[in-house]
Amino acid sequence: MIQPSLRTFPVLILGGGTAGISVAARLVKALPAGSVAVVDPSAHHDYQPLWTLVGGGDARREATRRRQADVIPKGVTWIQQAVTEVRPDEREVTLASGERLRYEQLVVALGIQLDWDKVDGLREALGTEGVCSNYSWDTVESTWRAIQGFRGGAAHFTHPNTPIKCGGAPQKIMYLAAEYWQKHRPAQPYDVRFRIASPKIFAVERYAKTLLEVVARHGIDVVYQRDLVALRPRSREAVYKDLATGAEVIEPYAMIHVTPPMSAPDVLKQSPLAASTGWVEVDKATLQHVRYPDVFALGDCSNLPTSKTGAAIRKQAPTAATNVLDVRAGRAPSAVYDGYTSCPLVTGYGKLVLAEFDYDGRAQETFPFDQSKERRSMYWLKKHLLPTLYWSGMLKGRA
Repeated sequence: MIQPSLRTFPVLILGGGTAGISVAARLVKALPAGSVAVVDPSAHHDYQPLWTLVGGGDARREATRRRQADVIPKGVTWIQQAVTEVRPDEREVTLASGERLRYEQLVVALGIQLDWDKVDGLREALGTEGVCSNYSWDTVESTWRAIQGFRGGAAHFTHPNTPIKCGGAPQKIMYLAAEYWQKHRPAQPYDVRFRIASPKIFAVERYAKTLLEVVARHGIDVVYQRDLVALRPRSREAVYKDLATGAEVIEPYAMIHVTPPMSAPDVLKQSPLAASTGWVEVDKATLQHVRYPDVFALGDCSNLPTSKTGAAIRKQAPTAATNVLDVRAGRAPSAVYDGYTSCPLVTGYGKLVLAEFDYDGRAQETFPFDQSKERRSMYWLKKHLLPTLYWSGMLKGRA
């Protein structure tokens, strides 16, 4: 039986999220028509950084979503399927339909996987009985309902023992909730608890100092190296592992906001592209794969040693696009990414610390004032300006 010829693309991009679309928008301007294809099954594209404010009741969920068809750059071929296998030795990928695609250069931008089931009992409890999470479109509105409906007791906020997208997000919603409850006192006594698997509240001391002041202001009980492993919703108990001792710790909760464990997508863990950690193994400066020179990766699925944020992708995308074009032209990659990332740390309604730093934790701040301080102007930047920059700048290859 004669096999049909495989579709081949000069540049194939896996993933139509922030990273994939940002790179596609740059490459399509520099290559002949029909050169770039994006593989992504999603019908919608979400601006997830705003979900913190949705969970805090200060933004509408609908404002964070657009049709995927509307953000695919003009001239890019959109293949609306999931990837099931990546075979870089053959320069092929397999789709859920069974179709195989070939490529000359591959850009991997498949994002991060939410591992809800790694916390026993979490998936079934989400959105009910005080269990909420900002980390998905389907659950983000449950957070605001839980905050408004809180009547007292222990309110938990968790940060898992895995890399996560936007490392500051688990505590941002906590600060909004704590401020809301100070103004709208619950009927019964209450306390706010932050259970974080890391040994520090934030990796960069310059910004950690301010966050500890916010914690003190709200009287939040912080326990480090405490990882959520199970929920018992019937008895409203959270089961934690003490990472320092290995002991199991059980605490009651009236409300719990859970940041789920996360990992590289399974399809990448199972591919030759993965490092031992499961993330795609790339050079941290050029974003080129360390074993497959025609493969590049960026964003949350990569093993780049920086925070997994949209702001990091804003700097990674031009590096990846330039270096793909260099390789296509027979040149060595010329663009360098220095690890820049940013985390707009919401510390209350109208308050934000704009953390910006590089691989070495050195501040790379944009504005001529001390960004380690809480500022109302930076809150409005996050709420109003950054979404516009995202939709009209980053996804258009202009920023």
